[in-house]
Amino acid sequence: MIKASDFIAEADRQGFDFYTGVPCSFLTPLINGVLNDSSLHYVGATSEGEAVAIAAGAWLAGRRTVVMCQNSGLGNAVNPLTSLNAPFRIPTLFITTWRGQPGIPDEPQHVVMGTITQDLLRLIGLEQDRFPTDISALSATLAAARTSMDARSLPFALVMEKDSVAAEPLTALPLPRPPAGRRATHPGSAGDLPARVQVLERFLATVSDDCAVIATTGKCGRELFTLADRPQHLYQVGSMGGASAMGLGVALNTARPVVVLDGDGAALMKMGNFATIGAYRPGNLVHILLDNGVHDSTGGQATVSASVDFAAIALATGYQYATTCHTLAEVDDALTEVATSPKPALIHVRVAPGSLAKLGRPTVTPPDVARRFQSFLAAHP
Repeated sequence: MIKASDFIAEADRQGFDFYTGVPCSFLTPLINGVLNDSSLHYVGATSEGEAVAIAAGAWLAGRRTVVMCQNSGLGNAVNPLTSLNAPFRIPTLFITTWRGQPGIPDEPQHVVMGTITQDLLRLIGLEQDRFPTDISALSATLAAARTSMDARSLPFALVMEKDSVAAEPLTALPLPRPPAGRRATHPGSAGDLPARVQVLERFLATVSDDCAVIATTGKCGRELFTLADRPQHLYQVGSMGGASAMGLGVALNTARPVVVLDGDGAALMKMGNFATIGAYRPGNLVHILLDNGVHDSTGGQATVSASVDFAAIALATGYQYATTCHTLAEVDDALTEVATSPKPALIHVRVAPGSLAKLGRPTVTPPDVARRFQSFLAAHP
């Protein structure tokens, strides 16, 4: 058994300085130790997949990251680990517990995952090791993990058994309740809903050269690339719903303005992201949700967004500004106003289904997109 401070000190020597995750009773001492250390950054996520995406954003902004979760949450993490970290070649130290370890009594819901934890990690391409329980093994274990991550540019997993870390009381205070945000209304001209590409054109005409832009998976990113390919753009592929969590990870680790271009299907898939963004309140994040009411990339099947008031949800979770737009004139007003409004901010835009007839795909590979985006952030952090 080791102490949380033992792990934290050695992880710090290896450069790990950003933590995120979802609690597990096996992880309680380690998470408490991280939370109690005011020099560390910890983001409590609403799901394991969200934590992986937050860490990916933090890595893009120059952090060396740690994700912590229960192995029952591996199912939630498999998607971003395989469709975000793998294609973009983004490493993270992934600490998962071993609930349901064969031969050790546990709750029935952990039996299956406890049996397959290591096999699942291996199947999705992660190198792994046992979480060290002796202080003499800490340095070598973390050094080997870092060496693997540096060489492969992929996550490395440590599997934690019960009672690996000594009890640690929690002394850190909870996050303060966010102040009430403001909902803006923008009277615009009547008419048909604008096309998504028209909104993107308006956005590109106003966005500053120092702003980091993360576009959600699907046709949003493809249209953005077709209109303009810039080093400040990251075109998410896979990991549907993860763009806003990535944006949070970036925004918490840079002074640059950050904009997330999201979709209604993606936002609905990871609604917990709103709560995390609102709770941690990055003062440089604008979340633009382009809502066409359908899954455009897969044939136009309807989402349930017609009955959802995204602006109200954003304000209820701690966003400081939110508005809904139905016309290009309203979009213009919102883009102007949000520049000087408190953040995080949401601009929800109702757009018409459909996309450009001749729609290209990014010709820059995901690893190259990630590294030029990382270089862009590093140039003026």
